[in-house]
Amino acid sequence: MLEKKMCRLLESYIKTGTLQLSFPDGETQSIGQGEPHAHMLLENPAALPRMARNPDISIGEAYVAGDWRPGAGGLEKLFELYYANDRPSSPRGLRAMARRMKGLLQELNNKTEAQRNIARHYDLDIDLFRRFLDRNLHYSCGYFEAPNVTLEEAQVAKCRHIAGKLLLKRGDRVLDIGSGWGSLGIYLAQEFAVEVVGLTLSEEQFKASNARAVQAGVEARAQFHLQDYRAHRGTYDAVVSVGMFEHVGRPQYQTFFDHLDHLLKPTGRALIHTIGRSSPPCDSQGWMQRYIFPGGYVPALSEVAQRIEKTGLQMSDLEIWRVHYAETLRHWNQRFQSHRGDIAARLGEQFCRMWEFYLVGSAAVFRWGDLVVFHLQIAKRNDTVPLTRNYLYDPAANFDQRFAALP
Repeated sequence: MLEKKMCRLLESYIKTGTLQLSFPDGETQSIGQGEPHAHMLLENPAALPRMARNPDISIGEAYVAGDWRPGAGGLEKLFELYYANDRPSSPRGLRAMARRMKGLLQELNNKTEAQRNIARHYDLDIDLFRRFLDRNLHYSCGYFEAPNVTLEEAQVAKCRHIAGKLLLKRGDRVLDIGSGWGSLGIYLAQEFAVEVVGLTLSEEQFKASNARAVQAGVEARAQFHLQDYRAHRGTYDAVVSVGMFEHVGRPQYQTFFDHLDHLLKPTGRALIHTIGRSSPPCDSQGWMQRYIFPGGYVPALSEVAQRIEKTGLQMSDLEIWRVHYAETLRHWNQRFQSHRGDIAARLGEQFCRMWEFYLVGSAAVFRWGDLVVFHLQIAKRNDTVPLTRNYLYDPAANFDQRFAALP
């Protein structure tokens, strides 16, 4: 009776595509028709009501617990079916207010909470990240300039593109907020002979990034600190932040951009590379926030732009990267799966199910959902950045013309 009731509920939801449900007793129920076609094998049908009541949290929890597993087509097809039928609804009235207040409280991210939230994810065993990231440990979206490029090539292309937008000159002082394992900072020090200061809240990243700078022979030009960006003082020719703004939290947005204003020299340039949403602001608190990135929030462009407008900063360029992160995550999951046995032996099967749900689910929302990557180029003055993007894409462009806008 329970199974039939749940199937009727699913029939009201699935208007596009087909879900094939297989139960432990061998019974199979097909819901909907056409593509995409996904297959879910239920190991514990009693989990169905919980999954239906709170799908944003409970579907992932049930997967990690082993209550269900994907059939033909794997997890990717189930996520594709989900987004084919996604009809976002916005809560209203008191429910909307309560949800927003809960989200804002979870994103307060004072200095103590911020460090604790970062530690939960980034202070995991570095060997885990070495198994699925590129050889230089870039843990952010690659830039796929052409079909069939490797993950390593896409990450180098990302660094090169960011460096171009920062308009770097030899000897410039560059601040990297959220410097990770030092990947971008070391690249900039090597390729552009700039002086890089990196900030991270992860103790593991702090130790690894400085060790990697020594190995690369750039320790004199690339130094990394265990410090909150709000506590940092100094002035810089350029400030870059890649994959960090997602951890700032809405209550801290104005603080972030006000501080960015103070850190930049009068001719300073900044590049903020962050996941964003192409839809309006959303107050959802889902599985990802609870288990993967506590305290995190993905902004709509409107939430970011209004904060920049309240500073003395100028948004000089905005670029939207579509599907690039889906491709990056596809590569990460392939590498993760190739090492899955070793990772399970060290961290457990439930951890592996949690991590693959994160990787495949994230790829799906970038491919079929509303997530993109924002590239926000920011300057102190309106005449700092060249008037066209030719300086980024024309390798034959005269070097002096590239910086013609600078005094």
